[in-house]
Amino acid sequence: MKKHTITLLIPLILLGISLLPLISFFHPGLPITHDGKDHVVRIVSFYASLQEGNIVPRWAGNLNWGYGHPIMMFLYPFSSYVASIFRFIGFSFVDATKVTFILAYIASTLSMYLWMHAVWGKRAGFIGALLYGFAPYRFVDIYVRGAIGEHMAFVFPPLIMYFLYKLAKNSVSTKNHELRTNIYYGVELSIAFAFFILSHNAISLMFLPIIGLYSVYLFVFEANNRLMFSISSLLSMSVGFGLSSFFWIPAFFEGKYTLRNIVTAGEAMTRFVPFSWFFYSPWNYGGTATLTKSLDIPQWAGIAASFVLIWKTKEKKIRFLLFTFYFLLFTSLFIMTSASEFIWIRIKILQNFQFPWRFLSASTFIAAVIGGISISYIINNVNKFATHNVHLSSNREQGTKNLLFIIFCFFSIIVTVYMWHPKAYSLEDESSYTGIYPGTTDTGESSPIWSVRFMEHLPANPMEVVEGEALITVGKRTTTLHEYTIVAKKQSRIVENTLYFPGWRIFVDGISAGIQFQDPMYRGLMTFWIDEGEHTVKVQFTDTKVRRLASTISILSVVFVLLAGLSTFLCIRKK
Repeated sequence: MKKHTITLLIPLILLGISLLPLISFFHPGLPITHDGKDHVVRIVSFYASLQEGNIVPRWAGNLNWGYGHPIMMFLYPFSSYVASIFRFIGFSFVDATKVTFILAYIASTLSMYLWMHAVWGKRAGFIGALLYGFAPYRFVDIYVRGAIGEHMAFVFPPLIMYFLYKLAKNSVSTKNHELRTNIYYGVELSIAFAFFILSHNAISLMFLPIIGLYSVYLFVFEANNRLMFSISSLLSMSVGFGLSSFFWIPAFFEGKYTLRNIVTAGEAMTRFVPFSWFFYSPWNYGGTATLTKSLDIPQWAGIAASFVLIWKTKEKKIRFLLFTFYFLLFTSLFIMTSASEFIWIRIKILQNFQFPWRFLSASTFIAAVIGGISISYIINNVNKFATHNVHLSSNREQGTKNLLFIIFCFFSIIVTVYMWHPKAYSLEDESSYTGIYPGTTDTGESSPIWSVRFMEHLPANPMEVVEGEALITVGKRTTTLHEYTIVAKKQSRIVENTLYFPGWRIFVDGISAGIQFQDPMYRGLMTFWIDEGEHTVKVQFTDTKVRRLASTISILSVVFVLLAGLSTFLCIRKK
């Protein structure tokens, strides 16, 4: 009972500590950050589309001066789904966004503790969680950039590692009990990996080498049944790709219809980080070129301590793991410096990251793992580091361990206190987020390639006559469906003031009409001809073949997960 209480108490303490840097979110208004307002506006569009019955919102009808925008097809939806839940139960859009930030931060520290505690013990888990949660880049994402997607993504790497570890340790045989356990952890791994992709597609891609190398470590040193672990982990990750395919497949294959490759081309090469900045760069609320890129003193202390562990330990698996993480840490730091420019030039997909310093997400994770393992090792073996003339008694040794543990944890927290708040708050009324928004909420990279990067004014009307003579009556209008009645006195040319993107179709009296969207006079807008007479017109955003295929894969993956989970549940009940 006592052991169970202590086991429960530690996460509760960590939960309480995690709330400290979040107190600023309880201040009225929205923290002013680089992208904070844009995220609220995206969530408004996302929620409006959900209310209309679109389970997968893809089109933001109120953005870009009301001309619409396909941004939701390319931007991580998971945080918007979470915020939409809180909006549904009564929170304002601003408060729903703030709650999402709060929950993601707490969940990330607890998930790191869950994994590291399971593998390396309570002290390692607690220290690793603090180094993970109280790293400067975490507060850059929260209070400087307001990067809700990257912030949410921090929840899932530790969970993925935890379920991989559990799969390795439980892959004993194909007996019923072990098989049920494998299915259970495999399902959890699939869901965690899918949520990771849906949280931030670029960051999940960045972490694939880390996940892959950790899997190799588990295969070599931890797996009780290597064949079963290989099959289970690969199948689970594949299902995770399948669950999230409704998002990443269209985002990948239909990105060619946007300005993405034009806007981001070469930008990364102007954003490299001086190596010295990883040791120290001042805290500020400036632009992307000036924000801090430091790992901070506690993280570097943990990395330094790992050399002591390498020197002292005789365990091959610890050495292998640390050298693997050294390689990953060095690579993540190197790729952010100008010395890696040749890599960015040759591997074009890297340029979609836009900012090399985004790899700080990986560096922060790796430094926390190394520090958690190494600092806890030194504390747990304090007697080994005592001088020959001083040998600590059992009670004194335990007291020394606890004191060193508390000091390091306190230091890890206190050095970031000045980062725990935004520069100011915006107290705008809710209507400033829910109406027509003049921007696209990104730098224009998601704009259709045949349109202008940003529209510059509100349309006079949703639909207009540009040639001929006709009377247009506006009917039902939702995010993905615009209905009109048109009475044309003669053949007329009509412009629908919505940006064209694959999937938009126009039906005149139920028959698909030809769409022109590259007229220089109406660049990117849909124009079509209508004959004399009265007509009903529907302008509808539909799924392309790629989107239908992607959604089908996701549905089949959901069915597979449900059947796997159900079979496990029934086996347990039967037992």
